[in-house]
Amino acid sequence: MKLRELKEFDAAEALDDDETIRRYLSPAFEGGDSREILRALGTVARARGMSALARESGVAREALYRALSDSGNPEFATIVKVVSALGLRLTLTTHSNADEALLD
Repeated sequence: MKLRELKEFDAAEALDDDETIRRYLSPAFEGGDSREILRALGTVARARGMSALARESGVAREALYRALSDSGNPEFATIVKVVSALGLRLTLTTHSNADEALLD
C-alpha cells in the first residue's frame, strides 16, 4: 500500500462565509500582535479573492499584496479599508471588558 501525500492545510479554503471569517479574525485582533493580524487578514484576503477585495476596498491589488505580506507594514487607513470591505468594523473596548467577555 502506498502512502498518500497529504495536502498542506490552507485556512483560506475554510473561510467561506462572513461569520467564519469574523471568528477567524477575532483572536488575532484580540491578541494585539500586528504580525498575526496581518497574517490573518492576508489569509482572509486570499479566501475572498485579492482582486475582489482590492476593488471593494479601493486599494490597488499590488498594494494589498505588499501590505498583507509577511514583510508588509500597511498604513492604518489600509487596514480600515480592508476590514470595511470585508463587511466588518473595528471597535474598541477596555481590557477589563474584553477579559470579562472571554469568561462568558
